[in-house]
Amino acid sequence: MKIPSIGWVSIGGFFVPKISKKNRGMEFYIQDFIDYCHLKGLSKKTIKSYYQCLTLFSKYLEEEKNIVDVTKVSREMVEDYLEFTKERGKYSYVSNNESLQQNYQANRKDFGKQISDSTLNNYLRNIKVFFNWLEENLIIKNNTVSNVKFIKVKRKAKDQITDVEWNRLIKSIDLTKFHEFRDFTIINLIFDTGMRLTETLNLTTNDVDLIRRTILIPAEINKGKKDRVVFFSNTMAKLLNRWLRYKDSVQENDLLFPTQRTNSILTASNFERNFRCYLARAKIDKTITPHALRNNFARRFLIASKDIYSLSKILGHSSVTVTERAYLDLGDEDLRRSYQNYSPLENMKK
Repeated sequence: MKIPSIGWVSIGGFFVPKISKKNRGMEFYIQDFIDYCHLKGLSKKTIKSYYQCLTLFSKYLEEEKNIVDVTKVSREMVEDYLEFTKERGKYSYVSNNESLQQNYQANRKDFGKQISDSTLNNYLRNIKVFFNWLEENLIIKNNTVSNVKFIKVKRKAKDQITDVEWNRLIKSIDLTKFHEFRDFTIINLIFDTGMRLTETLNLTTNDVDLIRRTILIPAEINKGKKDRVVFFSNTMAKLLNRWLRYKDSVQENDLLFPTQRTNSILTASNFERNFRCYLARAKIDKTITPHALRNNFARRFLIASKDIYSLSKILGHSSVTVTERAYLDLGDEDLRRSYQNYSPLENMKK
């Protein structure tokens, strides 16, 4: 079919007016980039992070710099934006009135508090990914944004849950209640396998093999978009068997960890809220999240096995480098215990 005239483009067999580059603002390219992210199969959480970050950056450029053209964005503008964001504090600069209402000072205890350097680095990473995409698609020629340097961050050791605290935590959960027995099983499973919370919540009963003590994490719920197998202990197998018998007696559902009322997938936010309640009951005053259980698994596995390659596979990381960055920051006490296990003199045959 012949295209009618210059200025029109065929999309899905239909001719629509072609928007010239000079009339395309930054918002146009942000939406284009978000569509690309969807096609690439990125997670909803990642796409949401990109969208929120880029929308705020676009608003800043328009209001503070009078810039709507992506080709005019410079390295200095990005650096100014990061400094601007740091000075304003959390939730004090939002993209629209709806966000303003949701994040109003009275609604948030952390309103206006300082934004960490790690968070600023995440913003910068999102902006860089967007401008790299613009460059790859020949929308911009000189990508000076790629030269913006990340802030050097001194890594803080992650809070670890001790054996005593772990016992207090699991004893604080009432196993006579459906949702608490479910959460108890989830907590134990993450701690025993190192699975991500979202992976765990989306499992079905068909993904679990109690005989071989394995769980297949299908590609569609795995962050790496590939099938992955994790393993669980004999103790965990017994708990899963108990939970499955109990769940099946209450409701028929293929989901491994359904909600009680709606018989649907338990959301991460709801589970995290429950988890905070259990920590409060157990009087554990640490920054322990469901993801921290995965971190604890990784640290304990690494200390016991010294096998970072197997750990990387189990955790579903894209490379060993990712695992090294995340978990090679063992504390002095971890190293002391590890040394005692492998001291040449202590282990010498006499």
